[in-house]
Amino acid sequence: MQIILMEKVVNLGGLGDVVRVKDGYARNFLIPTGKARRATTANLAEFEKRRAELEKAQAEILAAAQAQAATVEGLSVQIARKAGVDGRLFGSVSNFDIAAALQAVGQTVDRSSIRMPDGPLKAIGDHPLVVQLHADVLANITVTVVGE
Repeated sequence: MQIILMEKVVNLGGLGDVVRVKDGYARNFLIPTGKARRATTANLAEFEKRRAELEKAQAEILAAAQAQAATVEGLSVQIARKAGVDGRLFGSVSNFDIAAALQAVGQTVDRSSIRMPDGPLKAIGDHPLVVQLHADVLANITVTVVGE
């Protein structure tokens, strides 16, 4: 299915690009979330009329993400969990726990934007993580897991 991207999508394209994606990806994710529209002649014409407006809105979103990244960059949060003598946690620390810890220090971050490439944290120590606030904006944080 050919679609017009209404915003930048990682590994797919930028605002206004006409790309071909699998039907299910377009129908189940891109179109319902407003990230894309079907590439019909009517939609292409409407997009060209609204192009400046959409670019301005995307620039504002990018500026807001960059401003938030400046406050989040280098932030360190501490999370306490029960752990064994060998330093392994009895449970784990997930992105939900990290988002709650960031909320406690005054930074509102969506839990889906916290990148945990190795999965949930299961050991005591410092863990550097990345928060993706926008397709182009990344912020590095450090999560310190301590035992109770």
